[in-house]
Amino acid sequence: MTASVAALRRRLRIPSLPHPSQVVVTGFAAAILVGTLVLMLPAARVGEGGAPFLVALFTATSAVCVTGLVVVDTPSYWTGFGEAVILLLIQLGGLGIMTAASLLGLLVSRRMGLRSRLTAAAETKSLGIGDVRQVLVGVLRVTLAFEAVTAVLLTFRFALGYDVPLGRAAYHGLFHAVSAFNNAGFALYSDNLMGFVTDPWVALPISAAVIAGGLGFPVILELRRQLGRPKAWSLHTKLTVMMTAVLLVGGTVFVTASEWSNPGTLGPLDPAGRLLAGFFQGVMPRTAGFNSLDTAQMYDGTLLGTIVLMFIGGGSAGTAGGIKVTTFVILLLAIYAEVRGESSVNAFDRRIGSRVQRQALTVALLAVASVVVSALVIMEMTEHALTDVLFEVTSAFATVGLSTGITADLPGAAQLLLVMLMFVGRLGPITFASALALRDRRRLYQLPEGRPIIG
Repeated sequence: MTASVAALRRRLRIPSLPHPSQVVVTGFAAAILVGTLVLMLPAARVGEGGAPFLVALFTATSAVCVTGLVVVDTPSYWTGFGEAVILLLIQLGGLGIMTAASLLGLLVSRRMGLRSRLTAAAETKSLGIGDVRQVLVGVLRVTLAFEAVTAVLLTFRFALGYDVPLGRAAYHGLFHAVSAFNNAGFALYSDNLMGFVTDPWVALPISAAVIAGGLGFPVILELRRQLGRPKAWSLHTKLTVMMTAVLLVGGTVFVTASEWSNPGTLGPLDPAGRLLAGFFQGVMPRTAGFNSLDTAQMYDGTLLGTIVLMFIGGGSAGTAGGIKVTTFVILLLAIYAEVRGESSVNAFDRRIGSRVQRQALTVALLAVASVVVSALVIMEMTEHALTDVLFEVTSAFATVGLSTGITADLPGAAQLLLVMLMFVGRLGPITFASALALRDRRRLYQLPEGRPIIG
């Protein structure tokens, strides 16, 4: 908006349009509020009376923010109606996140100059400067396609492999498919998915849905068009796919090797079962809260490594949380360039601008501050071990949902802090990054350069 238009608005007392980030935050807050009120209805809870406000608020926030952390046992506490409400909130949250992130990316490209817009269109090959309807329809089609395929596979497995009645098998298949693609981690079993630890027909479809949802809509759309032409992929897609593959392989190897002889996790399984469970647990920090092993029984070293994987998260404009793999890889590339003494940061024959580097650094440092401060506050409230608290806080901020089992035991104030972390962790990186990109202040002069001592 130009200065003259802004001045005219002030003279005519025309209210300014809200920032797109404000619209996204308000929309998600409204969805959480409505979900909380519905879950407080007596029809949503098993037994007499409705759920307490804090339980309903925590569950609604976890569902809308596709996290998966819970303070009550989902299958025994909620009725079929309550589970359906949770499923709807997960779906709305996942669609809203992918749509909001994609549209904010589209808006950012339109606010650039013509040359920058054309460059962005050529680089992304997914959002570009197309219309909003195409983005909305694309997100809906991608979501429903992945969820449908996963639901069908799980339905047949539950019905044929576990003699579950077809109707119930279809319901379980649909619920877990939606929860998996949206990286939510809600399950209809009290032990999550520990009962299927050695079943590849359950573990692998859910893992595939989690990975796909964590890639992000722009990447999925581009891979669909140019899967066999990796040289033609945009820089964003190359970085996302490369780093996702590295983290998946690295996470699988790390968890499997670290827990191989742990009698509380992988130890009792045969070698094939250990490899499958290790892969599943390596995928889940992408950020889905499913677990086929007892997280509370893992070694502290495994928990610390999982915290790092959760903090990094998945791809941008997707259902995964964390600081995002692109943020992480850009910081790594910046460190690599600085160590080599290079003046610019490069990747795949492209130069990464200094502004993008500053945005990545800002997002990462604010995320670190959020996790550390929250962990300190909860440590002051409780007597839980540092590793458990840090794991829970990171899981909430990165909207993962993995838990060592202490969430339900936390005092109300600590649970409210986790609610805030889930909300900020889900919407913060999206809205803050877009706000940084849309905020363009040009300084007409430059100050003399200073060189403070570093290190």
